[in-house]
Amino acid sequence: MSSDLGRRIGLTIVALLVVRLGTYISIPGINPQTWDQIFRQQSGSILGAFDSLAGGGIGRLSIFALSIMPFVSASLLMQLASIVSARLRALPRQGESGRRRLDVYTLALTIVFAAVQALGIAQALEGVGNVVPDPGMTFRLTTTLTLTGGVIFLVWLAGQITARGIGNGLALILAVGIVAELPTTIVGMLGLGRRGMVSPNVMLGVCFLAIALTALVVYMELARRQLQVTFCRQVGTRTIEGRSQLRLKLNNAGFVPTILASWLLLLPLAVADLDTALAPEWIKAIVTQLAHGRPLFLVVYGVAIVLCVFFYTAHLLNPDEIAEDLKKHGGVIAGVEPGEATANHIDQVISRLSAVGAVYLVFVCLIPEILIAKWSVPFYLGGTSLLIVVCAILDLMAQLGRLRRGGEAT
Repeated sequence: MSSDLGRRIGLTIVALLVVRLGTYISIPGINPQTWDQIFRQQSGSILGAFDSLAGGGIGRLSIFALSIMPFVSASLLMQLASIVSARLRALPRQGESGRRRLDVYTLALTIVFAAVQALGIAQALEGVGNVVPDPGMTFRLTTTLTLTGGVIFLVWLAGQITARGIGNGLALILAVGIVAELPTTIVGMLGLGRRGMVSPNVMLGVCFLAIALTALVVYMELARRQLQVTFCRQVGTRTIEGRSQLRLKLNNAGFVPTILASWLLLLPLAVADLDTALAPEWIKAIVTQLAHGRPLFLVVYGVAIVLCVFFYTAHLLNPDEIAEDLKKHGGVIAGVEPGEATANHIDQVISRLSAVGAVYLVFVCLIPEILIAKWSVPFYLGGTSLLIVVCAILDLMAQLGRLRRGGEAT
């Protein structure tokens, strides 16, 4: 192992340990025991979904309770805005200064999202039992500043992991929280089984489903569609021909559409789920119809994922740019004319891949929801969590392979 690789691994491990430590530091001004009792009653609901992505931070009301999700939401919103804004779309092409300006916009939007969500959480907590012994403006201010500061710190730490460590910092922070909470979930399920609250058949079914879904996610994330490309280059008086492949992922969008869909769907209901008695009547009606396993929830969630897949893939992959790059380098797809015909062919291939990828993501995300409703599983099982963990591990393995090959080459 090279010294550079060792430093990268060490930095990544230390950073992730800091993240895990932060999930055990509670925000000031709350009664952790009271909140723990309330949260256990809600662990199979919307709060369980958020807690899974926050690595247990919500269940402990920690300083990292919001996790890095406000940054994810801000990044996605900026990417979506760049589709309709030529000015934002041009920033990455302006070099380092343009990228820095885009990062500043994203960070500012992250702070706004985090502050609004933190204030909403503080106000909701004041109305839930005796969680807050001394409610008031001081509690709201300290909670808002603490949670917002936690998000900003995680954003900085994710950037350090990506730049100086190994893997994608954002995905690793989300994945390590999910994996760290997995033993607690397993122990809790075994305890419910011993008390007769969950039958052995249900536990075996959950285990089998988890293994089957993991295998499916690994297979689909590694799947590629290969387009044969012929390159012709003129070197002096000679024409040199070569062949290569344009490899397109079956699921080009990764786990981002599932996060975006679930976040957009669940966020408006989270506060109402804390205590529906405080919510307006129309919120109560929506909460009832969008409960786990309800037909409306499954339909809306599935449609949201499909739309997010196509929308996000269109942002990531531009067939016109790919066709133009091939033309500049003398590349021609077998049986397809260069230029507009190539762009149309690539667009058709990407559209078909996106359709298959969308069906796959809908299947992975809805099966756990149906499981919760059919078997009354008293804890949250998330397809999005599985996607995050698998994608983060695959990306980590790929980067480790590149770094090792680079170390051996030097």
